[in-house]
Amino acid sequence: MGQKGCPIGFRISVTKKWRSLWFGNKQEFGNLVVEDYIIREFLKKKSSCQGSAKVTIQRMSDKIEVTIHTSRPGLVIGKKGVEIDILKKELKKLTGKEIWIEVEEIKRPDLSAQIVADGIAFQLRRRVAFRRVMKKSMQACTDAGAIGVKIQVSGRVGGAEIARTEWYKEGRIPLHTLRADIDYAMSCSHTTYGCIGVKVWINQGEYVAPSKPITMGT
Repeated sequence: MGQKGCPIGFRISVTKKWRSLWFGNKQEFGNLVVEDYIIREFLKKKSSCQGSAKVTIQRMSDKIEVTIHTSRPGLVIGKKGVEIDILKKELKKLTGKEIWIEVEEIKRPDLSAQIVADGIAFQLRRRVAFRRVMKKSMQACTDAGAIGVKIQVSGRVGGAEIARTEWYKEGRIPLHTLRADIDYAMSCSHTTYGCIGVKVWINQGEYVAPSKPITMGT
């Protein structure tokens, strides 16, 4: 039943890190979780944040530090930092707190499940044949060094009258192996004939924990 659980949440603290790095007391915890969700949804809709894989949020006493992991850092920052300043002002107005934004570049976007899923969803909106899009995306992932790739689309694919699920898989995608570095993401393509869901699994190999230095006792 490994396919029933989210591969990211399943591997938290093993091969994946938390995307919200803060502690909250019992009274404010729920409000902070909702605020994180609002920030992420706001950034997802911004054109300057297209090509972003994830958003990490860290909280201090009176400040929120937002790290945007993107394959297009120049688009997020903008000319002379104009776009990032606009984002800071809008997020400050949204949350009522001081905002600090960091931008981290993703060197290999073809190994990021979220970027691949968003790319497929975008092409489906442009009426590109879904099989061609899926096969092309899988080839790009394997060329980038992926050990295994699985792509699934569901809905009225190709404008069909009856919704169905189509998927392609290449290589290994272990569902129960915790040490396997599986990146997973889903996206949604709003087409004229309905909503098509896109899911992507990318196996980047086995996670090797950094070795601790051996200290010699006296």
